[in-house]
Amino acid sequence: MRVQMLGLCRFSYVGMRGYQVEHESYDERRAYLYDPQRLARRWFWFTEIALPAWRMQTDPDFTLVVMTGPDLPEPYLGRLRDLEAEIPQLKLELVPPMKYHLKACRAAVAPHIDPSADVIGHFRHDDDDAVAVNYIEAARKDFRRVKGLWKAEGKLSLDYSRGLILRSEKGKVRLIPRICHNATAALTIFLPPDADETALNYDHSKLAQWMPGVAVTRPLMFVRTLHGDNDSGDMGPGLPWQLDEEALNRQISARFGLRPQWLEKIAAGL
Repeated sequence: MRVQMLGLCRFSYVGMRGYQVEHESYDERRAYLYDPQRLARRWFWFTEIALPAWRMQTDPDFTLVVMTGPDLPEPYLGRLRDLEAEIPQLKLELVPPMKYHLKACRAAVAPHIDPSADVIGHFRHDDDDAVAVNYIEAARKDFRRVKGLWKAEGKLSLDYSRGLILRSEKGKVRLIPRICHNATAALTIFLPPDADETALNYDHSKLAQWMPGVAVTRPLMFVRTLHGDNDSGDMGPGLPWQLDEEALNRQISARFGLRPQWLEKIAAGL
């Protein structure tokens, strides 16, 4: 059974729906998302947190669609084009503003669906989060273990729940080990290739309403950031777990391709 792994990352896409922060008009939304200081911070998170592990995936057979608007200000649009040329798995989609956000997301993803695949593993990836370097490999392997659940309904969620919350506030940064069920990072929604939906169609906090789900609580699989630019700054429900500083430094390097000094670099860049 061939599984295509297909993700969507929205980079300051100007749409009127799909976010918790609301604006009254397109111009107001555009001004907010394209504010130069905000774009600089988003680029910092994207390149320093998100990209290292995508470059290092142990299974390179995946597609990550980066969705933004055709009027994204320079130098960021040019930088995204450069990344597309550099990273084979990264595909840039310039989507004009659309009234309905889910249709916009579908428009970005649809050109990259492989109709010869038996299953599409859809995932959403926020531009300031990270997944582990073996996320793609693990998702394929674990899907094979539970594919009977998918066959029964044609929908299945696979949730890697063990992660780190990176909280940045008032110039200080700290990491909080946390088990969070159905957080957006490292969560895969398996659908048929002809489905009209993507991962964005399903509220990750209410997945049980639509499909069976499997939670895999080991190993450490994601970093989720909380800071002033978040659409939602809530850590949400979860369970604490313990990791000493020495082990934490080893894990952030081995699991996410991040250097132990990255927290200081982040703090200095904010």
